Amino acid sequence: MARTREPSRGVAPDRDRRGDDLGPVRTCLGCRQRVSASELLRVVAADGIVDPDPRRRKPGRGAWVHPETSCLHRAERRSAFPRALRVPGPLDTGALHALLDQDPGATPTGLHDHRDDRRVRMRKQVDPHEPAVKPFR
Repeated sequence: MARTREPSRGVAPDRDRRGDDLGPVRTCLGCRQRVSASELLRVVAADGIVDPDPRRRKPGRGAWVHPETSCLHRAERRSAFPRALRVPGPLDTGALHALLDQDPGATPTGLHDHRDDRRVRMRKQVDPHEPAVKPFR
């Protein structure tokens, strides 16, 4: 009789599903809360500066923080940015402060909360009685 492995054995209960309905899950540096990556702002270290990456395209090791000044201040108090980005010495967070302080109620470009942003994607309306290709005149 061959031994078979139980499907859930060896996998942590919170990691058996990777949050397929939420997408990737990341941890905020400030509040240490695990949430969907779409709710967080990615930052990278570039020349001693914490550089915000709202489009998530910049090269290098990234860290994640809620786009709120409270989480930013908590991460700064704990010196979490140099540790998470694996760089020696302190990092300047001026660019990140400027991005978050420009409009306190708005999220940076490229970020949105899927639960609050339930926009209906509009498609071009097509008249079914109109020919697909208009005749050339």
